[in-house]
Amino acid sequence: MGPSSSGLQAIAARALEYVADGDVVGLGTGHAATAFIETLGQRVAEGFGVRGIATSDASAELAGRLGIRLTSFDEVEAIDVDIDGADEVDPQLNLIKGYGAALLREKVVASASRRVVILVGPEKIVPVIGSRGKLPVEVVPFGLAWCARELERLGLPSEPRRRADGDLLLTDNGNAILDCRVGPLERPRQLDEQLRALPGVVGTGLFIGLAHTVLIDRGDHVEVRERSGA
Repeated sequence: MGPSSSGLQAIAARALEYVADGDVVGLGTGHAATAFIETLGQRVAEGFGVRGIATSDASAELAGRLGIRLTSFDEVEAIDVDIDGADEVDPQLNLIKGYGAALLREKVVASASRRVVILVGPEKIVPVIGSRGKLPVEVVPFGLAWCARELERLGLPSEPRRRADGDLLLTDNGNAILDCRVGPLERPRQLDEQLRALPGVVGTGLFIGLAHTVLIDRGDHVEVRERSGA
């Protein structure tokens, strides 16, 4: 099970402590990020002055409805703090993301942020990255079949992600997602580099060395983990 509604609210409220008035804030995608955007919207209604860069159309739409002013990389060079969720977190705070199909924009926003704060429930904490068995890879539709064959050759069998009606799911960028079947990954950084070198691959769900802080809903308290040297 994921975090309860009250648990999401608790970690969202704790995440708000990392945001200062006037900050540019990365707005993640998914249940935990949605809880944070809603909490931030309440503060904005009270006069808190921030600007957001959203990682998905859904998050942008929610932020707009809540009165959070949106900006873009045309207007700002960097993001002060990025608040997002994750699908896996290992002891070094490496992540797998992308179950919510926003991995490419999420990685751009995380890479442009001075601090990345990740909100998760305890079920997302793993001993080794890859333990939950799925690694999303975003690819251009033109190269979908070729990329799938190349991933298979690398020992990563995959399936194109589909919508509930069976049609191919396309990301907000118009790309497809191949969900690779994986086990615990011994060298995730090298695998990320290897995958991104394949023509047609535009992003992977491996977020290595990007998270600074992870907030974990423990029911009766919020556990804070900081990356060593962050």
